[in-house]
Formats: sequence, structure tokens, C-alpha cells
Amino acid sequence: MAQSRVVRTLGISGSLRKGSFNTAALRAAAELLPDGMSLEIADIGDIPLYNDDVRQLGYPPAVQRLRDQIAAADALLFATPEYNYSISGVLKNAIDWASRPPDPPLVGKPAGIMGATGGLWGTTRAQYHLRQCFVFLNMFPVNKPEVMIAQAPNKFDAQGRLTDQQTRDIVAQLMVALRDWTLRLDPG
Repeated sequence: MAQSRVVRTLGISGSLRKGSFNTAALRAAAELLPDGMSLEIADIGDIPLYNDDVRQLGYPPAVQRLRDQIAAADALLFATPEYNYSISGVLKNAIDWASRPPDPPLVGKPAGIMGATGGLWGTTRAQYHLRQCFVFLNMFPVNKPEVMIAQAPNKFDAQGRLTDQQTRDIVAQLMVALRDWTLRLDPG
């Protein structure tokens, strides 16, 4: 597919852990980008807990930075761990901040989803909960491929590099699908 523009993508990991498999999955996605796509990874580690009293006084700098990054992106790529059958608190918190007025930058964005876990289910429940958030926010997720990285410790090396070729292939497929979906929604 000939590209007339670069699809600017913002990656958001729902894990703050230094050795996070989800953040490592975002780095792998950055290595596997198709032509016509870029990926910047957001840092949500310094975002305070959502408090509407604070919001009404003005967005804290870390929150404003994330909102600006989301607004500037053509598409979003979420990497979510699964905590207690759902998305992590830090990811939900970032989404809550980014969903508030004025001009919530998440609304109408195309989004890709992937997740990594040490367990056997590969974040299936968390990904479906994230999709529920997207319904309210009128976001447009890529439906397939679904990237659910189960038994992650066996698929990443000690440096956090995704080494499992089958998983690398499906992440690459997701990136192509996200680029194509974004261009379909907004040919620019």
C-alpha cells in the first residue's frame, strides 16, 4: 500500500515495572513498524491519581503532556497487563485523565491493543475491559489480529527483547492493521 503520510502512533503501557513485558512489547512493536508509521512510547509513571477537584484547577503537567501526546497522535497502541481480571489501575487512571473535558483527546482515535502476562490467558479479560472503555470514548479499536502474549517470560530474553518469532509476526501484523485502519478512518 502506497503511503501518502506517516501514521503517528502513541504507545501506552499499563505497567510501570522496570522489566515490564508490556513495555517490552511496545518496544518490539517499534522495531516491527511497517512503512508509513512511527511509534512514540508515552511515560505515564508520573501521572497523579485522578481527582476532579485537581482537574478543575487545571491539568497537572504530566497529565497535560499525555493529553497533548494523544491529541498529536493519529492512532494509539495500548499494551495492557491483566490485574484481577481487568486492566491495571495506572492504565485506567491515565485513561480517566485523558477522557475529561475540554476536548478529550481519546475520542474518535483508532487503537490497537496487545498485552503480555506470565499466565496462560495472555490478558484476554483485560483487553475486553479495555474495549469496554473504548465504547464509551467512541474509540475505534482494531478487531484483529488479537495479540495476547501468554507465558511472556518464555517469549522475551533477559534484556526484554521479544524473541519468539510467532509473537513477533503477530505484533507486526497488528501494526500493519492499525496503520491501515487509521488510514481507512482518516485518509488525510
